Amino acid sequence: MPYRLLWGIGLLVLVLQLAMPVARAQIAAPAPAQEALAAASVSAIRLVDQFKAVMPAMMKSLKPAIVQGRSNVDRDYDALTPILLNGFQARFNELSEATAIVYANNFTPDDLRGLTTFYKTPLGQKLLEKTPTVMEQSMMAGQKFGQSVAADLRQRVIEELRKKGHDL
Repeated sequence: MPYRLLWGIGLLVLVLQLAMPVARAQIAAPAPAQEALAAASVSAIRLVDQFKAVMPAMMKSLKPAIVQGRSNVDRDYDALTPILLNGFQARFNELSEATAIVYANNFTPDDLRGLTTFYKTPLGQKLLEKTPTVMEQSMMAGQKFGQSVAADLRQRVIEELRKKGHDL
């Protein structure tokens, strides 16, 4: 079983590694001055800190789908989580650079200056401080909503198919 878990995680890591250069290649390169302003905005939002704060919740949300109630996989998953999280730390600069390009392509220089200024204000700092908690709670609410909608949708589809004479 641990082999299958490691294989699955290795495949996920490989896909993520292959996707990053492709995604960067598909985004137009901004002017250097624009990219520098965008990098300042990305730094002001403390993107890496935000991502570090969210990563454990992401790993936690993946766990049930991978573990599927198997205690041996559960134990190995818990042991692998900090190793994987530490491994991704080395890649956060890639995320910052890619995000700076996205910001540069979507915001004007004045927008970028305004964002940077805002995130240095007390309200901007509070937003940054609260974002990981808000994101985690939003993910949980979205998951709960999605499960509820899926259950309702499943029941509705079954009812409608039965009306059409299907034996379900």
